[in-house]
Amino acid sequence: MSPRIDLPSGWVTFVFTDIEGSTRLAQLLGPGYPAVLREHRRLLRHTLADGAELLTEGDSFFLAFPDAAAAVTACLAAQLALAGHDWPTPEAAPRVRMGLHTGYVEPRDGEYASPEVHRAARVAAAAHGGQVLCSGVTARHADPLPAGASLLDLGLHRLRGFDDRERLFQLVAPGLERSFPRPRTADAVAHNLPTQVTSFVGREVERGELKRLVETYRLVTVLGAGGAGKTRLAVELAGGVVEAYPDGVWFVDIAAVTDPGLVAFEIAAVLGLRPEPGRPMVDTLVEYAAARRMLVVLDTCDAQPAASAAVISRLLAGARDVRVLATSRESFGLPGEAVWRIPPLSVEPRPDGGESDGVALLLDRTAAARGGRAPDPTEQVDLRRVVRRLDGLPLAIELAAARLRVLSAGQLAERLDDMLATLDAGREKPEPPPAGEPGWSGNQDPVDPVAAGGGPPAPATGAVHRSAAERHLTMQATVTWSYRTLGARSARLLRWLAVFAGRVDLPTVQWLLDEDPLDPLSVLVDKSMVLAEPHASGSTYRMLDPIRAYAARRLVEAGEEQTARERHVAWCSHTLQRAHLGSDGHPVTLSLYALDPLAAELRAALRWCATGGSARTGLRLAGMLDQWWRERGLAREGRLWLFRLYGRIAETGEVIPEAELAAAYHMHSLHAGADGEFAEELRYSQRAEAAARQAGDLGLLARVLAGRAAPLVDMGQFVEAERVCREVIDWAYAQDVVSDALHAIYNLAELLWCRGALDEAAELLGAARPVEAARPVERGRRSVDMLLGMVALARGDLVAAHEHLLVALRSRMNHGYLGRACDTVNAIAVRCALGGDPVTAARLFGAAQATRANLRATPGIYGPYWLARQAELRRALGDAAFDTAYGAGGELALEEAAALALGVDHPDLAPDSPRFIARTRSSAPSPRRSTAG
Repeated sequence: MSPRIDLPSGWVTFVFTDIEGSTRLAQLLGPGYPAVLREHRRLLRHTLADGAELLTEGDSFFLAFPDAAAAVTACLAAQLALAGHDWPTPEAAPRVRMGLHTGYVEPRDGEYASPEVHRAARVAAAAHGGQVLCSGVTARHADPLPAGASLLDLGLHRLRGFDDRERLFQLVAPGLERSFPRPRTADAVAHNLPTQVTSFVGREVERGELKRLVETYRLVTVLGAGGAGKTRLAVELAGGVVEAYPDGVWFVDIAAVTDPGLVAFEIAAVLGLRPEPGRPMVDTLVEYAAARRMLVVLDTCDAQPAASAAVISRLLAGARDVRVLATSRESFGLPGEAVWRIPPLSVEPRPDGGESDGVALLLDRTAAARGGRAPDPTEQVDLRRVVRRLDGLPLAIELAAARLRVLSAGQLAERLDDMLATLDAGREKPEPPPAGEPGWSGNQDPVDPVAAGGGPPAPATGAVHRSAAERHLTMQATVTWSYRTLGARSARLLRWLAVFAGRVDLPTVQWLLDEDPLDPLSVLVDKSMVLAEPHASGSTYRMLDPIRAYAARRLVEAGEEQTARERHVAWCSHTLQRAHLGSDGHPVTLSLYALDPLAAELRAALRWCATGGSARTGLRLAGMLDQWWRERGLAREGRLWLFRLYGRIAETGEVIPEAELAAAYHMHSLHAGADGEFAEELRYSQRAEAAARQAGDLGLLARVLAGRAAPLVDMGQFVEAERVCREVIDWAYAQDVVSDALHAIYNLAELLWCRGALDEAAELLGAARPVEAARPVERGRRSVDMLLGMVALARGDLVAAHEHLLVALRSRMNHGYLGRACDTVNAIAVRCALGGDPVTAARLFGAAQATRANLRATPGIYGPYWLARQAELRRALGDAAFDTAYGAGGELALEEAAALALGVDHPDLAPDSPRFIARTRSSAPSPRRSTAG
């Protein structure tokens, strides 16, 4: 090295080196360590001579190179010199780790004070002895590389002390070690695999087969019946190969997807991607994955088979280093797909005399079921009998282990021969099997996740019959056996619980049966047919999906489906009505949050109304979900349910009163407008008006007529829309139904605001405030305050704007009006811009747009206004600052954006505030004004 320190500037490559395990090496060598350390320093100083030596301390070096390629070449030479040196003993050879990072820096006072130095040190700390690591910046600048050398991409890693992730590369060259453990970085391995609460037992052979397939094929589909252990095996395998995928292993549950069009969105959400306006989500997904090496585990693809296949096809075609491991009940039929059927757990002893996987699983789960006490050794033979009869199916074994809480293995095995045998529960007489039980075919019912072969097997009395019995002991037979252990009351409760889509509490179960369900529910919980989940507010209960599907079939066979599902629909209607009422039975301000937990149940009720129940009842349910659908970005779902209910009416000829049809058509019009289907919006608005006029209900007619302006506004016909609003309001006042025409007042106020008639808009809204306050279904939205805030913004009155808009936003967030809250966040962004806080304004605009994109909501009448204000902000801030703030806002959840907006400081009450400027118009609006003119 040069005796004079000449520090480079500009693009500088920093190199840190030290001996891995130097303390241990010093202890090992004792008096011989100083000589080894001196020789180590000599070799490094000789090979790293082109760099400026900044610090040598103990066994570590810190150097600066003016050229990244020279630094890489020097590190290669240093490692080769160390590897080729004749050390006293092989154990004495120091294993040196090296890290390089390049940054743009300038030396000051003979040193570098820059975070780039710390980043280089962290890169070195991530390396192992004998390994050379460099950052992505160094990799880009290191051109050319030494002959025969290359850089191996190790993926993204989080360096200690840094929030961002750094892409690390390993120097690979002849003479250097190539295989090292994962870099020593601060981040956990990149994956989101679910944590398992029970141990994984057996399946070593299957894991090996599946791992080889995943290494060979880019798409591997694991097929099997429900309860065969597909998901558990896929997750277990994925957890063992995480280090092979630098960009992560990502688990996506397709069972959570309720619409085929949302499969790509679900995958993207797991990867942290957001929708881009005007661009299909699958395109964003493919672009992100194109340059990455990762494994995507798609679970339960049979929930959305066609949509899953389409997304997988696009993903594999556009991202060559992405692999997909899918679980399903049917293959996709895609080119290059490797289909692997999961076998049952082994039931025969292992060649080395160990227990089979099936018996090992039963032993493990039985010990857990018995409070940690292992089964008695004398039960081993009977446990093997149980596993053989259950065909090694994991769910069947889990259920059997639950039975072993109260039975010995011998007692359980004896009852397996006779599927009609029952257990003496002490209080209930077991239910006899239905006469002439039909056989069940595995693929006839797409909603049955436990479909299998024929009915219960005949008792096996010898080896000749045993194999036939085993062939019939599929998942269907296993659940049938569990069902046979129930008494009449427990069996009926199990069947009726199948109508619920999710968790239920004890009062709900009692409402369903109209009797005390505690005894039969306790039996179901004890027999693991229903899972109890304790909470501070009380336990909830749920069934596993395979058991629910089985119970639903039994419900049909028992002739109880119509009664049970109608009871479930009645419960949904009752629960929705309660959401609108207080404890005293009087109407309260509607909170849409109360409807969120009911979504799955309401969809199940609507499905029954559209396929086997009353379409009229379905329309009533849909009407109570109107605002929830629109405020959750689900207007399209609402339209689809309405179309299905119309089809049910046509199929059954059910007579629907004109008033109820008018309400449904009116809701349909609103949903079509929210979904951007303006022609459909106008068509159903006209149908609603025709039906409402025939019904003769003035209040209903007022509500329908109040919606006439919406299609005109959406199609840009503002003048005609204003005329219609004025006519409707005047008519409503004349008929004394103005409270039902509130939406016409809102629409007119918006139109007046658009054309600058601010005084008239303010008067109109002032008169509407008490009307809104008297309507519980309206007041949570605080539309009057929102519109008054917009008027104040147009006047430049920041004090009034601030107060009105914060009231509106707080109410909308408190009551779950998320779509409307986006508009209010946008309005507060304008207030911030006018108040001299452009950065907060840009952040709020970005947050509102991100939420609106997630809700797939149209911008509405305010859209051009928001865009104009954003353009002004961009000019004021500059492109870079605006984009930074806008992008940061896009990362905020709506709740975070609302908190930011609500935390904006109140504007100063200056003497010249527009709020206090005297106005020539009357300060008090008339209680009844004509809107003509």
